Amino acid sequence: MTIGVLNKGWLNSARVCVSPHFNQRPDDEVSLLVIHNISLPAGCFGLPHIDNLFQGCLDIEADESFIDLAGLQVSAHFLIRRDGEVVQYVSCDDRAWHAGVSSFNQRTGCNDFAIGIEMEGTDSSGYTDVQYEQLTLLTLALMAQYPMITLANIVGHCDIAPGRKTDPGDSFDWVRYKQAIIAATVAATT
Repeated sequence: MTIGVLNKGWLNSARVCVSPHFNQRPDDEVSLLVIHNISLPAGCFGLPHIDNLFQGCLDIEADESFIDLAGLQVSAHFLIRRDGEVVQYVSCDDRAWHAGVSSFNQRTGCNDFAIGIEMEGTDSSGYTDVQYEQLTLLTLALMAQYPMITLANIVGHCDIAPGRKTDPGDSFDWVRYKQAIIAATVAATT
């Protein structure tokens, strides 16, 4: 399985679903990778609502839980669906609006320098094998393109917004994910 290559911040193998919710990075710096989770409605998978939310056209009458999302302007760079499909909403060279009020290593405003990857899931649902495979491949591609992203600079939303956010949740296997990155990196250098 391969993930493709990045060209001007766009992954050539991803399904593109352009979001209007982005702007330019203030310093063109990309040094942080933030892992999130999302499902709309909560705990429901494979529906079009995530694309609609990030594109600013979510029908808030489609589910009673969507009322709180009315007018919300949010996006991520990528979504990895349960079946492994990778969707891209914003160029990695631009600032997506995924982190909100956040800080990392005493720097606030993580959207300025972070790439956000949403995993279709919940804090407690677990993630599929193909999601971990795609996440690992995507991470390796991002690390190759943006060398300031290192293992130490890969975090969960919960790490940059503690007390406010809990994703990707206890069900996310950080050891599995980071060991896969290390193994692939070692294999590439031998």
